[in-house]
Amino acid sequence: MDPFDAGAGGILRQPKAVWATAGASVVAFMGIGLVDPILPSIAKGLDATASQVSLLFTSYFLITAFAMLVTGFVSSRIGGRRTLLLGLALVVVFAGLAGTSGTVGQLVGFRAGWGLGNALFVSTALAVIVGAAAGGSAAAILLYESALGLGMACGPLVGALLGDASWRYPFFGTAVLMAVGFLCITAFLREQPKPARKTALLDPVRALGHGGLASAAVSAFFYNYTFFTVLAFTPFVLDMTPYKSGAVFFAWGLLLAVFSVIVAPRMQERFGSLKVLGGSLVLLAADVVVLGYGDHSTAIVCTILSGAFIGVNNTVYTELALGVSDAPRPVASAGYNFVRWFAAAAAPYLAPKIEEWSDLHMPFVVAGVTAVAGALVVFVRRGALVHEARELQPRHAVEDGVEDGVGVLAN
Repeated sequence: MDPFDAGAGGILRQPKAVWATAGASVVAFMGIGLVDPILPSIAKGLDATASQVSLLFTSYFLITAFAMLVTGFVSSRIGGRRTLLLGLALVVVFAGLAGTSGTVGQLVGFRAGWGLGNALFVSTALAVIVGAAAGGSAAAILLYESALGLGMACGPLVGALLGDASWRYPFFGTAVLMAVGFLCITAFLREQPKPARKTALLDPVRALGHGGLASAAVSAFFYNYTFFTVLAFTPFVLDMTPYKSGAVFFAWGLLLAVFSVIVAPRMQERFGSLKVLGGSLVLLAADVVVLGYGDHSTAIVCTILSGAFIGVNNTVYTELALGVSDAPRPVASAGYNFVRWFAAAAAPYLAPKIEEWSDLHMPFVVAGVTAVAGALVVFVRRGALVHEARELQPRHAVEDGVEDGVGVLAN
């Protein structure tokens, strides 16, 4: 069945509760890229260095990583709906406070609180959408990835439009939009049944004992370092006005959305998940190295183009994390995210430091190496990942008895 089919169970015909959750997810993901076009403005406004301002990402994702151990524990006790509302409430409070910051230290601290709220919301949102969606997990995951892509595309644009007047306005704008999401969830989402077994704090860590899930998480760790080098460090390299930087990352986000929702599933069906993932990681590595060594126009083109590879990777990694092990989906997702978000915290801090220690090119060389490392993990651990890959392999491969993911990576 085509998940884009407008018939029953298609991605376009979902209950109001699903659309309310997906809409709030768009705003949640907007918060990630919102600060991209205004990073130089924040540095100027708060008299801070690039490495200090990059801590906005580091504090956000470091708290997000540790919060992954808490989200399942909380949601299994108070329910998905209340967990979503708690996360949204925290984002509203801390995003609003971020707009009042007088120092970069205060802003970094408020972003940490924002990260906790976002972790509670985002990790629970996928489980809620999968549970409430019509048409099974395929349509639900695509809807979630659509929200991710749209949010990542609109975040820099909203940040640029509001940030052109003041770097504070994007934070206030996010608080308002998340408050609207809070009201929509309250109105349209009913409480879902709580799981029969409550999640323990260490269940996500125990889930990583599964070789396939651990392999997906480690590969995604390396990939996320590359991803967030592009997202957090490139704005300083481009050194453009908020409007121009917002336009670049809006185009980047559009490619991310299109390739995540439309292109990736079709490529998986034709070539298989592991082939697509390995190839996309290698191409992303080449792209970021060219970005680092090219002139200004080349850097803009490569930044935008990286959105295509990131979109493909996001979709494949999500499906691997949710399907490669026998752990409950929320637990598997939490364990996977616990590992990969550490790289999202490290890259924004390390990239400016690497530039200070060497030159402007080296952060992108390191990012290229980590993308290749992610591909190597997929290649070396393809046996552990092949369970999920079999479910996503192309029909002709099934008929020919060929195992997906082994062919292209072994050649």
